[in-house]
Parts: sequence; structure tokens; C-alpha cells
Amino acid sequence: MTEIVNPSPAGVFHGKALAAEQDGPVLRVRLNPGGRDSTLTVAALDDLAGLLHGLHDRPDVRVLVLSAEGDDFCLGADRNEYQEALAEDPTGAVMRRIADKAHRVCDALENTHVVTIARLHGRVIGAGLALASFCDLRAGADTCRFRMPEIGVGLPPAWGGAMGRLIVEGGAARIRELMLTCDVFDAATAHRLGLLHKVAPPGELDAAVQAWVRPLVRRPPEAVILTKRMLAGHSRAARTADVALLDAHLLTAELGRPRRTERHT
Repeated sequence: MTEIVNPSPAGVFHGKALAAEQDGPVLRVRLNPGGRDSTLTVAALDDLAGLLHGLHDRPDVRVLVLSAEGDDFCLGADRNEYQEALAEDPTGAVMRRIADKAHRVCDALENTHVVTIARLHGRVIGAGLALASFCDLRAGADTCRFRMPEIGVGLPPAWGGAMGRLIVEGGAARIRELMLTCDVFDAATAHRLGLLHKVAPPGELDAAVQAWVRPLVRRPPEAVILTKRMLAGHSRAARTADVALLDAHLLTAELGRPRRTERHT
């Protein structure tokens, strides 16, 4: 795990799969620098884990804005990496370590002292939606499209411990429907469910995010941190039957199971 904690003189961080720039108390993190690969690769998980771990020693950072370059925020996890991991180690140990990384990243997002804001555009698919759900606040372009496609590709929705989080944020009945049907849904639906807090035209999305950032950096730090801790505690209390720690085992077991070739839409 690479810790991305020391800014250059210009306040810029660079990892293999993300770039981040600090502007005073605000850290702006961009996945997929260069816009070439919109999947959540192992490199992206390592970079995120290192960055979030480094924030423990950075009380000067008050707000983190998570966005992505390219046409889409995220097209989900990299399933080619999953298959390569199983080919490398048929016991599944390597695959379980990858899945555990996803859980650690999401847990760190939920529990960091920094207020986290997801800035979403384009398609937000699978693991991308899971990752965004662990941010404190979420703003999306009105052109966003969301999908939870796991069942459609023959996998359980077991990434990052997100099922419990999504149910708490969006409601059990609707999340159940969207997971089982794999239906695409738009930004307006995501807003009604509570998966988005704000919806704006693409050209106004940065202004919508900034409208949160300005007051947040003026709030007393200890009050913000304590409130985040209280909110996280209530969210976890609502997930008393959370089986997130089993996600790595469930995903690995299903990926390693022989299956017939199917067509999915």
C-alpha cells in the first residue's frame, strides 16, 4: 500500500490510478487520471487506501471531493483482474485479498475525520456506486446513469460491504428491486432514493459541490468530526446484521465456481 501523504510544493499528489490536489483544507481526488480506465482496479484501491490512511496525520485536510476523469465516474470493478487472480492462485487467497482491500477502502471512507463528497458524472456502475455510497455527501449530474449489474454477470453484490450501506441510504425495498433486476436508473431516481443528495446539470455540478464545501470548511473542526462519528455510529447500528466481512469469501467462492456460458443484457 502506497501512502500518498506528502504534497509536492504545488500541493499535488500522484498515484498509479489517481491524482489529488490540495487547495487549503480541501483535497480534490480524481480517479482515472488521463481518462483511460474507468474501472476500480487493484491499483486504484491501493492508491485510495494509502491516501485515506495518510489522512490520519493530516488534520489540515477538512473536506475530500472524490471525482473521476473520462466520460464516466466508474464502470465497476475490474473483473479481468479477478480472473487473473484466480488463475494465479486457485485457492482464492489472492482474490480474497483484493476483495478485502475494497472493504478497507469503504470502511476508511466512512470513518475518516474528513467530510467526503462524491462528485458523480456519466455512468456509475456496480463497485463505483458502492464506493460513492460510503461518501458523506453525493452530488450527480442530471445525465448520470446508475446500475447494480452483479447478478446479471453471475456474481453476488459483494463488494466493499456496500449492501448494508446501500440499504440504509436508499431503503431496503428499492435496493432489493434494483439489485435483483439490474435495472438502469437515472439521477432523478437516485435522488428520490437518497443515493444522491443533489442533482445538477453537468455544467453546474462543480458549483453544487462548492456550495457544500464553503460552509463545511468554516465549521468548527471538532464539532464536524464528532457529528461524523455519531452519524457513522447510527448508520452501523442500523446494519446490525451486516455480513460485510464475508464479502471477500462470497465473491471468491462464486468466481471460482464452474459455470455455463450465458448471455446477459
